[in-house]
Amino acid sequence: MVPHPPLIIPDVGKGEERKIQRTIDAYQEAARRAAALMPETIVLISPHQIMYADYFHISPGKGAKGDFGQFGAGKVKIEAAYDTEFVHTLCRLASLRGLPAGTEGEKKKQLDHGTMVPLYFINQSLKNYRLVRVGLSGLPFTRHYELGQCIKEAAGQLGRRTLLIASGDLSHRLKEDGPYGYHKEGPAYDERVMRVMGQAAFGELLEFGEDFCEKAGECGHRSFTIMAGALDRTAVQATSLSYEGPFGVGYGVCAYEIKGDDASRSFKEQYEERERARIMERRAKEDAYVQLARKAVEAYVRRREVLEVPGDLPKEMYEEQAGAFVSIKENGALRGCIGTIQATQASIAEEIIGNAISASTRDYRFSPIEEDELDKLTISVDILGEREPIASADELDVLRYGVIVTKGNKRGLLLPNLEGVDTVEEQIAIAKRKAGIGIAEKAALERFEVVRHY
Repeated sequence: MVPHPPLIIPDVGKGEERKIQRTIDAYQEAARRAAALMPETIVLISPHQIMYADYFHISPGKGAKGDFGQFGAGKVKIEAAYDTEFVHTLCRLASLRGLPAGTEGEKKKQLDHGTMVPLYFINQSLKNYRLVRVGLSGLPFTRHYELGQCIKEAAGQLGRRTLLIASGDLSHRLKEDGPYGYHKEGPAYDERVMRVMGQAAFGELLEFGEDFCEKAGECGHRSFTIMAGALDRTAVQATSLSYEGPFGVGYGVCAYEIKGDDASRSFKEQYEERERARIMERRAKEDAYVQLARKAVEAYVRRREVLEVPGDLPKEMYEEQAGAFVSIKENGALRGCIGTIQATQASIAEEIIGNAISASTRDYRFSPIEEDELDKLTISVDILGEREPIASADELDVLRYGVIVTKGNKRGLLLPNLEGVDTVEEQIAIAKRKAGIGIAEKAALERFEVVRHY
């Protein structure tokens, strides 16, 4: 586990790198340890590879090269030959798991700095290796763990001595004068992830909330989770070599040496068992609104049937009309959310059925939900109250009111009381972004209350 600040390269840092000397020393120690293992293949996971929302990109071709020209050091060049057999095997194993990963979609052949910084140190001690370059995705952490399991299986099938490098900085929000300012989640993330990684307690990586990670401005969490999957059911000796963050970005270095098999370290299975128990407990408490949404999702995903309105619902669901939002999560991550600002159907029940189907199959941000996901879903339903024009943001309350922003024919909505949205400013900014309205642009504001059903 290593960071990738370009200024750690002397030709880029021009003396500034000395401010992270502990990171340099740790990097060199990690590289020496790696070289001593004489790996034939290096699998390097980089957050700065091309990243897709629902697909893991693995670099194709025979090899690639790059330089630090964009950082003012074009003379520092890195070149690597790819392990094409490993890439082919990894893609095949991912496909067998139903994991969306492959070599399609390359946009830039050149090596990125998340790849080049680790190789700069590795190349000082090791020359004869082939590279497998893997990117991240917007898929849940569990799917990243699965890709790591595929990497482990590929190495085993090919009999390759394989070094895995999880490239990634920690929080970028440690200091006010840092690149992204200060958020309290920044140092909290770094402290927690260094404890987890230093103890090789990899199961906890799956417990980090997506909203918490986003507020922390982390870079490498998904890289670390792929590495955790590659060490599934494996006993390791963990060494935490360094941590520092003088520039407002956290840099952590940890090394892991395999010590044998350990079936008790099946972290994804254990996490999913806990999630199943939590979801079953929650499902037992779902009210009629959420039960209706769930039945609508299941009927459409399983049989492509639009659920007929049942006859055993509360009276108001037949007689009243309102806008409604259906939100679906899987493993703590949003999996779909579609709604209507005002009523479009003859009843609340019909509104929920239509929006539940849309949230599960027509949210453009996600692929349609598949049948094997149904037991992993948590669902909530928001019934919207009347919209009320307001003169300024002072009339909003992020916990009580949702907001609608409008400029011309652009309109964006954000529900109230959402995890990770703590201020009115954040609420308005997100709603504007959804609408394609610039943050600095003036927009008309409306507020509304909701009744949220779990």
